[in-house]
Amino acid sequence: MTYGDWHRMDLLARQLTPFMLTLVLVIINVVPLHIPGFSRVTPLLPLIAVYHWAIFRPRLLPAYAVFLIGLLHDALSGLPIGVSALVFLIVYGVVLSQKSFFIGKSFFILWLGFSLLAAVASFLSWLAVSILNVTLVEPGTVFFQYLMTLGFFPVIAWLFLRWQRAFLRFD
Repeated sequence: MTYGDWHRMDLLARQLTPFMLTLVLVIINVVPLHIPGFSRVTPLLPLIAVYHWAIFRPRLLPAYAVFLIGLLHDALSGLPIGVSALVFLIVYGVVLSQKSFFIGKSFFILWLGFSLLAAVASFLSWLAVSILNVTLVEPGTVFFQYLMTLGFFPVIAWLFLRWQRAFLRFD
């Protein structure tokens, strides 16, 4: 292989990084941990990834990729197909429209923004699943899932920022 081939492969790997990391979070999200009741309140890790990459690298995670990630999340988690895709796309669109506000802000502001969007996303997901199943889903589980997601946000965001500094600074 020539230097040009290695360079193209390196560039492709860097460009696919946000999508692949988000896919990893989707898979981690659905792995059974055998903790009683945990599967009902599993944090929405892919939502954290969609939020982060929409702020910092939206070119590397376009809307069609967010849609595919949402469909895969629905298929693997047992949600009605399209619910996560719709919710992730709404979050992605809102973040893109407010991207200039988020750039350069402190971590606390990013977390606060995520907490507001995650609350809206949780409500929309709850509403869609309740309507599609023609029954009210337990709102307590959605609330605890929201709290778990907020709790995981600092760890995932820190990991993504470290990854971004280490591997995505040249694209």
